[in-house]
Amino acid sequence: MEVKLIILFLYFLILFFIGWYSSKKIKNIKDYYVGGKKLGFWVVAFSTRATGESAWLLLGLTGLGAVVGVSAFWVVIGEVLGVLGAWFFMAKKFKKLTDRFKSITITDYLVSKLKPKTNHLRYLSSLFLTFFIIIYVSAQIDATGSAFEAFMDWNYFTGAVLGYFIVLAYVVFGGFIAVAWSDLIQGSLMFLALVILPVIGYYSFNGEFQILEGLNKIDRGLISPWGSGGFNLINLSTIVGYLCIGLAFLGSPQIFVRFMSIKNEQEINKGRWVAVLFTFITDSCAVLIGMMARYFFTENGVEVESILGNNGQNSLIMMVENLLPLLFIGFYMAVVLAAIMSTVDSLLVLASSAFARDIYQNIYNPKVEINKLTFISKVTTFIMASLAFVVAITVANLTPERTIFWFVLVGFHGIAASFCPTIILSLFWKGLSETGAIASMIVGFLGVLIFKFIIPNIEPYGIYFNNIAELAPALLLGLFTGYVFSILYPNTDLKKELD
Repeated sequence: MEVKLIILFLYFLILFFIGWYSSKKIKNIKDYYVGGKKLGFWVVAFSTRATGESAWLLLGLTGLGAVVGVSAFWVVIGEVLGVLGAWFFMAKKFKKLTDRFKSITITDYLVSKLKPKTNHLRYLSSLFLTFFIIIYVSAQIDATGSAFEAFMDWNYFTGAVLGYFIVLAYVVFGGFIAVAWSDLIQGSLMFLALVILPVIGYYSFNGEFQILEGLNKIDRGLISPWGSGGFNLINLSTIVGYLCIGLAFLGSPQIFVRFMSIKNEQEINKGRWVAVLFTFITDSCAVLIGMMARYFFTENGVEVESILGNNGQNSLIMMVENLLPLLFIGFYMAVVLAAIMSTVDSLLVLASSAFARDIYQNIYNPKVEINKLTFISKVTTFIMASLAFVVAITVANLTPERTIFWFVLVGFHGIAASFCPTIILSLFWKGLSETGAIASMIVGFLGVLIFKFIIPNIEPYGIYFNNIAELAPALLLGLFTGYVFSILYPNTDLKKELD
């Protein structure tokens, strides 16, 4: 126990140092929100991936690999395609436009691009960001409590409280610079941890095991790319859902704000390969870890969740505790926390910018001094984190059967469906209007809630939508709505300007 605590203490000390050091570099609001737009490709690439993955990767995807086996690799394909789309087809266009408009938030960019006549776009984007960020952050805090409970035998509540205070401390003081540099460290830890563990698992058996044969004996569906039962409509809808997870990277604010922060477009050319390889390697290793856990710790006829937890989310933890010495258990605990905090910190900075910059400064007090605006940002960060903590504890008490994999995705998909359609249309179509953007956001926002909580309960087709998940249909509806309402209610002044 003492060794684990020492490692965690050193890890937290590094984070606090980054926060303190970064605070010395904050000279203006651009530094606080986008690192002064002067970050290199390594920092940005690792920051985007660390932010985009979170506890979902280490606990959720490993668990999915344990439960469904080979078919979990469809998630890997979906994620890689999403990262490819964002970095290769959208990042440079977005960077060029945000630099031209001198944008430091997503809303800044949309307002500059669409030139709305009202503040409705600012209010709605801030509202939707705040709502889903609270859900997303609460899922990460929930994962923190579960991680401390599993690794340290601590009370769930104690672990959640500790994680909440740690991430709050370095984000409040260091802003985006602290977030980006801590993400580089945390992303590196995640990469090493996920790559090393399957290798250790292999050699722990002297390389003399046939994992596919072993999984086949447990459940033939584990080695089928279509899942248990082979090719059928149910499994096909599930695979479509897995593939569509990567759609969330095509415009999510917590990802795209990093494209604002990168030094120049040339750095994007370098960073995109780092981001793609990081995604492919880490996601593949996560699935392999889950499959190994299923092979090592379960057998035919045994309920997987009775051994590996809800949706197999204790797979990585059991692999670490059974295959590694105590020193490395502390390291992996730090890695799980790194995955969680690399997402939470980004979301909290994003949430604070939504209120402090997009609402308070741009609508109510354009001449606000930098010190006051920074203070408001810090207060907003504290409030958002506290609300997320309350939600996490409430959900933990009301739904003990929840899984990290799907809890995280609700928040992630909510942000994506609200913003991705609008971002995509703004980059690739000159006809997007203020009304179209607002309608797209509203439909994307509502679409996630409808396709998550209502449509899956409608017989007989609800089960297919449940498997596909809420992001793809909500995003498609958002794109369609944005296009239709832009045609019906065009911004004639903007159209003349563009023509």
